[in-house]
Parts: sequence; C-alpha cells; structure tokens
Amino acid sequence: MPFDDAAIAEAARLVLAGEPIVVPTETVYGLAADATNAEAVARIYEAKGRPSFNPLIVHVRDLDAAERIGVFDDQAHALAAEHWPGPLTLVVPLKPASGVASIVTAGLPTIALRVPAHQAMQALLGAVDRPLAAPSANASGRISPTRAAHALASLGGRIPLIIDGGPTERGIESTIVAATGGPLRLLRRGPVVVEAIEQTGGIEAPGMLASHYAPTKPLRLDAREPRDGEYLIGFGTVAGDATLSETGDPIEAAARLFDLLHRADAAPQPRIAVAPVPGEGLPAAIRDRLKRAAAPRS
Repeated sequence: MPFDDAAIAEAARLVLAGEPIVVPTETVYGLAADATNAEAVARIYEAKGRPSFNPLIVHVRDLDAAERIGVFDDQAHALAAEHWPGPLTLVVPLKPASGVASIVTAGLPTIALRVPAHQAMQALLGAVDRPLAAPSANASGRISPTRAAHALASLGGRIPLIIDGGPTERGIESTIVAATGGPLRLLRRGPVVVEAIEQTGGIEAPGMLASHYAPTKPLRLDAREPRDGEYLIGFGTVAGDATLSETGDPIEAAARLFDLLHRADAAPQPRIAVAPVPGEGLPAAIRDRLKRAAAPRS
C-alpha cells in the first residue's frame, strides 16, 4: 500500500494484532512489530529466517518515550538532543520495568533505541502507541532494502503488508553508539559521525555477530529427561520444569526462550538442560542460540 492514512491504519491494526509489517524509515525499510509482544517479535525472526537471536533496534516517537525504556546519562542525552530524530541508535541500560520483551534485547541488560525521522514510521508509532522492534526488512543475509520492491522481493508471502514510502533517504543502516557508562563506544558505523572509541570485541548491537545471553550455569542440550541437579526446559512432548511450548510451536518457543533461560538460571538446581527443538527456520535459530549459550566459557 502507498503511504497514506489508510495504510497506517491497516498497519496499526496488524501490529496491534501481533503481526510484523514493513515500513520505511530514513535509513532502510524496517520489519516492524510490537516490541512489548514476544510472539510478535518472534514472527520477525520467522519472516527473516534470521540465523540467531541478536538484539533488535527499538523505535520510539521521541526522547520521552525512549526514557521510559532506557537509562540515559548526560552523554546519551547530548547525543539524542543533537541527532534525534535521525539515523543514530543509542545502546543504553534497560530499565527493569520497560515492558519490552526479552527476545528484543536477546536477554541483555541493555537496549538499542532510535527515534526515526521518517513520516511513515513516526505515523505508525503514533497510531499504535507502542515501541516497535524493527530490523531491516530483508531475509537474513540478503541486501538491506531501500525500496518497497526490495522488501517484497525478499519477504514476499511472509508478511501481510508493506507500506511503500518511496526510496529511503539515507540508504544505509543507522550509526550505533553505546552509552552505558564510561567512554562512548562506536558499535556500527553509519550516517551519523560520532566521536567514540571503536568497539573491537564484546559485540552487543543489532546487525553484528552474535552477542548472547549465556546463563551462569552449565547447560546441556537435547535432553529428554533431567539428570540429578538439572532444571529441565521442555519442548513439545518433553514436559520439563517449564516448557518453551507444550504444542511444539516454534514462535511460542522463540518468544519464551530468554525468559526461561533467566528463570532456569535463578532456579535452585545447579545445572540446566534443554529438550530437543527440531526443525528448520525458527527452530534452527533457537538451536543456534542454545548452542552458543551452552558453549564452554573461559
């Protein structure tokens, strides 16, 4: 649909119903879903075929909305005042009562926030009155979309609506800067130039190699029953102490993954086990995340 009031109304209806839709921003087209709805965000990963659960950028209307979600120090405030709305994403500490689903942050204690300048994304944010998680609207590993036709070629048939706002102004993804205390750190180069220390390790930003939440306890994969001292996270026919999905639904499983890892980490059992999660697409992304969470740490 071309960008107009009718398109925004339909997009808002779909987003509030838990569906992801494609909307232009000034950088690239985004695949947007309600950031407070874990299953809606899981559908982003399903549509993208994303190979791992990396943190997603959350779009909000203004700085006031951003401050309801994240903690802004003086440096973050100064950057927001200078560059928002615009193509700068700030990674800041996450507020405990943010309401944002843990799948959005990949279980991390920080969140990536941006106030977009594009009229269409701003109109959608106003219509839904929710923060929107919105990675680029392309299948994982494909070229980022700068026109609606690019998104259609990459995601056609996987999502219910694309809003066509013409070619994007900037054409590359936003600059990402971490403002989490101490010196500013540049996590991704983009349209905005910021004086910051370039980050060379400990990746924690969207669109980069996997930074991941790993529990403090040893984690055993493909468990069909618990061993002594294990908290079992089930799936499908494997019940466990808690389950990713009793029905074997990968969207429900993705939505619950990080919450259950946190719950297992806080449980009295000294070890964690997770049931097999078979299948391709979203189940493969879940297995990838679990495999890295289970990897030995020095």
